[in-house]
Amino acid sequence: MSDDLQALQRRLAAFAAARRWQPYHTPKNLAAALSVEASELLEIFQWLTPEEAAGVMDDAGTAHRVKDEVADVLAYLLQFCEVLGIDPLTALAAKIDRNELRFPVPGDGG
Repeated sequence: MSDDLQALQRRLAAFAAARRWQPYHTPKNLAAALSVEASELLEIFQWLTPEEAAGVMDDAGTAHRVKDEVADVLAYLLQFCEVLGIDPLTALAAKIDRNELRFPVPGDGG
């Protein structure tokens, strides 16, 4: 895993430890929190047209909300991975490998 991701996981763990939140950071609770935060990200885009959604970062207030929700989603995902001992970059690379086999490039003979 990259040093940056490990550093972020350590910061998140220290933040939670200082507040004695570890008993609440179970896989189930973290998965639920991740789902809630992803839903909050989706809520920003809920009724936008495709054109409005494409320009969402043009408005400073909306861009700030999007960035905050992305940060929340990533924070909970990293904490979830930490609790379960998952290297998220290794998991992603393996998934991409499987998808490349499962969904070959059209006309590529595969």
